[in-house]
Amino acid sequence: MKQTIYLAGGCFWGVDAYFKNIEGVVETEAGYANGKTTDTFYENLKNTDHAETVKVTYDDSLISLSKLLEYFYYIIDPFSIDKQGADTGRQYRTGIYATDKNTLEEVKSFIEDKQKDEDKKIQIEVEEIKNYIKAEEYHQDYLKKNPNGYCHVNLLDVPEV
Repeated sequence: MKQTIYLAGGCFWGVDAYFKNIEGVVETEAGYANGKTTDTFYENLKNTDHAETVKVTYDDSLISLSKLLEYFYYIIDPFSIDKQGADTGRQYRTGIYATDKNTLEEVKSFIEDKQKDEDKKIQIEVEEIKNYIKAEEYHQDYLKKNPNGYCHVNLLDVPEV
C-alpha cells in the first residue's frame, strides 16, 4: 500500500535524488513544509519559515517506514540545527513530518531509540505536516537536470540498512 512521509534534510535536491534510488520508493517531490503560511516560494522561505522538504511516497509492502528513516538518518547530521552541508538557515533544518498520529508515534519511537546511542541531542523536528507546497518545477529532479549541481548528500553511498 502506498504511504507518504515528508523528510526535511537540508537542501532538497540531494535528498530527492537519494530517495529516488531507494527500492520501494514510488515517487519523490521537492517542496516546502511546516512554515507560517499556506503558500510560499523559494526566494521567500526566510520570511515564511518553511523547510525544504521531500515528499516521499513509498510502497510499504516493499520497504518499511523504519528502513526509510534509517536511510534518512544516515544522510543527515542529526545534531545540526538549521544547517546541513554548506547550507545554513531555518529552511535547511531537519524534520520528519507525517499526516497521521500512528506514523508520528513510529517516528518518535525511532528517534528515541537513536537517542539512546548518542551523546549529543538529536535535533530533528518530528511534527504533523501542517502545510506542504510543491516547489517550483526547476527544483524537481534538479540533480538529474543539473548533474554537476551542489549536493551535500553522497548519492553513491547507499548503505545496507
